[in-house]
Amino acid sequence: MKSASLDRCWQVIRSFFYDAFGSFMFAIGVYNFAAQADFAPGGVTGIAIILNKYTELPIGLLSFAINIPLILIALRFLGKRYLFRTFVTVLINTLFLDIISPMFPVYQGNPLLASLFAGILSGFGLVLIYQNKSCTGGSDLVVMTMRKIKPHMSVGQITMVVDGIIVIAGGFVFHEIDAVLYGIIYSIAQVLVIDKVMFGFVSGKIALIVTEKNEEVIKAIGTELGRGSTLLMGKGGYSKEPRPVILCACSRSQIPVMRRIVRRIDPDTLMMVLSYDEVYGEGFLPIEGG
Repeated sequence: MKSASLDRCWQVIRSFFYDAFGSFMFAIGVYNFAAQADFAPGGVTGIAIILNKYTELPIGLLSFAINIPLILIALRFLGKRYLFRTFVTVLINTLFLDIISPMFPVYQGNPLLASLFAGILSGFGLVLIYQNKSCTGGSDLVVMTMRKIKPHMSVGQITMVVDGIIVIAGGFVFHEIDAVLYGIIYSIAQVLVIDKVMFGFVSGKIALIVTEKNEEVIKAIGTELGRGSTLLMGKGGYSKEPRPVILCACSRSQIPVMRRIVRRIDPDTLMMVLSYDEVYGEGFLPIEGG
């Protein structure tokens, strides 16, 4: 019982740390870089920056005010538990945007560099928040709600439409086409950071190999690459004859070596290479945790 209480306490502390540090990086990117460069990034933050130009109300407070109705609307589709965590994250994010980030110096140099570093910093912040199974509200809630209502639309399509409208609106507000371009650069940098940090460092390749010499290929892969393989039982679509298929997950750098192995053993081999984001189990990521 005591151990369970300690575990729960540790989870709460870890959750707060992820939210706090993620919100800190996000706030620095938005307030100290993006907001000073006269462009609007995508999402609710972009709307808040636009409204801040006209009202001079704090960006965090504006974001919080916009997020409240979005959270209430999404409640029906996304569930109470997830949205409660999101509300806590939005509240923490608001405090960092309006109280903590103004304590640090703002960047007033090249707007291109400002948009680039704003995207990088906010991207790292969002990774920590996403890893904590939460989000900063805003367009994330709109995207996930729309995905529930319109399941045929991809997340990328919805995000592109929502953020695109806000970035273009920023161009009209700041009266410069450059504001649109900086908003696009910010979005690209943010997405690349999120993809690379969350998936890129553990992503790799999966090889599917169809050969008559499967035992030799499996042995060579194990000996020369130190990788295990799985033998799947397939069947020829035309011949209807049994045809074993070798499946092997490996790193990107190991694919050229595997290709040489396969070509050396059986030049007539069919080899398909696919990408994976994560693999759990022996030799890869630990399967436990969450």
